[in-house]
Formats: sequence, C-alpha cells, structure tokens
Amino acid sequence: MATDMSEAIRQLMQDRNMSEELILRTIENTLVAAFKRRFGNADNAIVRFNDDNTEVSIYAKKRIVDSDNFYDPVSEIELDEARELNPDAEINDELLIEVDPREFDRSSVQSAKQTAHQSIREIQKDSLYAEFKDKIGEIIIGYYQRERNGTIFVDLGKIEGKLLKKYQSPREEFHVNDRIKSLIVEVNKNLNGPLEVILSRTHTDFVRAIFELEVPEIYDKIVEIHKIVREPGYRTKMAVYSNRDDVDPVGACVGLKGVRILAVIKELEGEKIDILKYDPDPKKFIKNALSPAEVQDVIILDEAKHQALAVVNESQLSLAIGKQGLNVRLANRLVDWNIDVKTDTQFEDMDIAAESRRAVSVLFGETDFGEEYTLISQLPGVDQSVAEILKNNEKDFIEDFLALSQEELTELGLSTEQQDLLRTIIEEHIEIVEEEAQESEDDAAAGQETETITEDQGAEEEEEYECPECSAGITVDMTSCPNCGIGLSFEYEDGSL
Repeated sequence: MATDMSEAIRQLMQDRNMSEELILRTIENTLVAAFKRRFGNADNAIVRFNDDNTEVSIYAKKRIVDSDNFYDPVSEIELDEARELNPDAEINDELLIEVDPREFDRSSVQSAKQTAHQSIREIQKDSLYAEFKDKIGEIIIGYYQRERNGTIFVDLGKIEGKLLKKYQSPREEFHVNDRIKSLIVEVNKNLNGPLEVILSRTHTDFVRAIFELEVPEIYDKIVEIHKIVREPGYRTKMAVYSNRDDVDPVGACVGLKGVRILAVIKELEGEKIDILKYDPDPKKFIKNALSPAEVQDVIILDEAKHQALAVVNESQLSLAIGKQGLNVRLANRLVDWNIDVKTDTQFEDMDIAAESRRAVSVLFGETDFGEEYTLISQLPGVDQSVAEILKNNEKDFIEDFLALSQEELTELGLSTEQQDLLRTIIEEHIEIVEEEAQESEDDAAAGQETETITEDQGAEEEEEYECPECSAGITVDMTSCPNCGIGLSFEYEDGSL
C-alpha cells in the first residue's frame, strides 16, 4: 500500500489535537486490524512508513517451506513461489511480501475504521485527561451551553465541563452563551464514557485564584493568604499577611480606591468580602476576624478548648454577630476558635472571677505577674531548706505562711533574714489583696467588743437579788424594796453577801 498521507496527518493533528506519533500509531493499528479481519491472524503483519511518513505499506512475513510441507498460506510460502520473488531464497528463510489493500474486503475495511475511531477516541481522551489533570485548581473560562437537572454544561473548547448544582452560588443566574469563569476541581476518566471535568464557583480556592489574577503581590508571594472561609453568595472572610514590612497586605488586596477588590466582588456577583490581617496572637486575630465590627476586648476563656469572649459596644453587637449570625460564624471558622460576643454591660453581669481573668492575662503575657503559685516550694528563688521546714510543719501553702506572725515563724526555725527574704519573693510573684485582711481584722475587733459587752452585762446580772417579801428584783444599793416598801439590809459573811 502506498499513498500520500501528509495532508490527512496534518488535518488530524489540527482537528484532534494529536501528535504525529499518535496518528502514525493509529494508522498502524488500523491496517493491522484490517489484515487480521481478512486473513484471521495478524501475528505476521508488519506496517512500515517511509522516511518522511508520507507513505505506508503493510507486509506479511512468510517462512519459506518445501512444497511437501506447505499448509498455511498466511504465514508460509512455497520455495518455488519464493524464488520467483527472490532467486536466492532458501528453505526456512523469511520473506516480507507486500499486501495489496484491494485484497481487503468490505468487512475488513469496516473493522479497520472502527478500530481507528476507537483508537483516536482513546488517544484523545488520554491526551485531554493529562492536560486537564494538570489544571486542577486553576481558573478556566467557558460558555453556557445547556442545563439539565440543575447541572450547567459549559463549553471549554476542547471538551465540555460540568458545573454541578452544589457548586453554584445561590445568587448567580446564567443564560445560554453567558461567559462563565470557574475553577477546575475534579477530572474523571470514565472507562466507557467521555472525560468528565467538574467545575465550581463555590470553593474557597476559586476566590484565592481570582485574587491571584487581580493582585500581583499575591501571585508573586509578597502577600500570602493565610486562610479563606466563605458562605457562597453572601460573605467571604480572608486573612492575609505580608512577607515584606513595606507592603500592607490588606491595602494590596483592596487596591487603589478599591479597584482590585471591586473586580473580585463583581466576579462573585456582589458577594461581600472582608479582608483582614492575620496575626499569630489569637486575641488580635479574633479582634480582626470580627471586622467590620469594632471589638473593645477579647478574653480567652479556655485556651485548650479554644473558647474566647469578645466584648463590644452595644452599637457594635449586631454588626459583630451579623445577619443570622453569619459574621461571627465565619470568624469562628477563620480563627478556629469558638467566639462568644457580648456587650460591655453583659460582660459586667457575667460571673467571671477576677482571678480567672488575671490568670488568662498572665498566660498571654499581659501583666507583670508570673504563673499562679500556691505552695512556697513553687516560688522561683526560694530556699528549699526553708520550704522543707514549712512543709514539715504543714505550713507550706503561701496563705498559711502569710497568716503566721514573726514569733510563730521563729518558733518553727526560720530566722528573721529567711522570713524577710521569703516575704520579698512572695510580694514579687503574688498579688496580695489587703482589703480582705483588713475586713478580717475589723470582724475580729467587732467580735471582741461584743464579747466585752456580754461580760459586763453578765457582771451586772450577778449583782441583782430578789426581795425576801415579794421576790421583786433588788440591788445592793437599795435600802427598801421598790415594789412592797419593806426595808432592806445586806450582810457580808466570809467575803460574800
């Protein structure tokens, strides 16, 4: 078979986006399929192209046999017939005999066509799969073709993409031939079906990819995106930071007069976007995450469980929470903390102990106090021999030590210098509240005064006696009974009345 194929090859390369090597392999497979269909076996079929790949021939490789042993005309040739083709032929030699394509019947040609179409489809599917697999996570532009069961089919040029219902923003609406920008999220190669390219406009990476297109600093990694959270169609929060001190990450994303962020909002069909600065300090990050609300203070309630309380002014409460709680919900996901928003009035009414707030502040380095101590031995710089003495006398708690007088401490075996040094260490690391001690002293004094009054009253009660006539109450200073008028006299015997 000899034919000029250059034009056909060029056409296939252009229309099917196939390499020349793949086209030549397809032609080879086609001719072998026709050979097999015609002769029943293609083990001895050989296809060869000329140097510039403009002509192709198919040969049958046959072994030369003696006429007495000849039995397979497909793979064997008699010696006499072989010598007509090559006078030097000998038994057991092999000859390549060109096959005339006119020997292929109609069924053979049809089988070859089917093989060619199948081969081209598989090659094209493999080529497209490799191409689009490398594009996962990238933005692609297509055009609305049709809609079926909520799925929008998008013309991507070489292939048709699918924009599933779950990957469509609830605020967006498309019509035939509308331009659609979307993110490639999945590429599936089905065995018995076409290649499937899944698109999305709801993924957070879709927003990330758009910002990379609109903000050169993000594309160049000068400004980097820490995290994006999104409620598609309603609101997006994006935390960014800069790798250079002279570049404002938020300003770079917003652009001059907001031109950059407005382009992103337009692409998202009016979806609100909050761009905020990432901060490794959770309190500052939480405060930024609740933007556009102004947060007065952030209190860490439980660092291990990531629970925090944000305090805002009454006028900022609705803004911090957002419509149907959207703003605080997105902030929770962005910082990965459970944030409770309260007004300053509500916070004052909450039963949060001052010591708990102080301990939280200490944890994040906001006060001069160190960690909380309860035992003398836990204090930094304390003499362990002193701590041992107090422990042996069951006075190793700090409050027990402070309750002891100097004389009592001396009796335990502590010198005046040791006592003074220990008190200095306690003052440096422990916040002592004097009011409670003063209140205790006042209470003790009040108790003592009450005791004295009671004793005086008791003394007076002991000096009262009964009238021997009418049993009325009388005292030693009376000369007559105030009730019956009888005269009274008191005699002392042995020092008693």
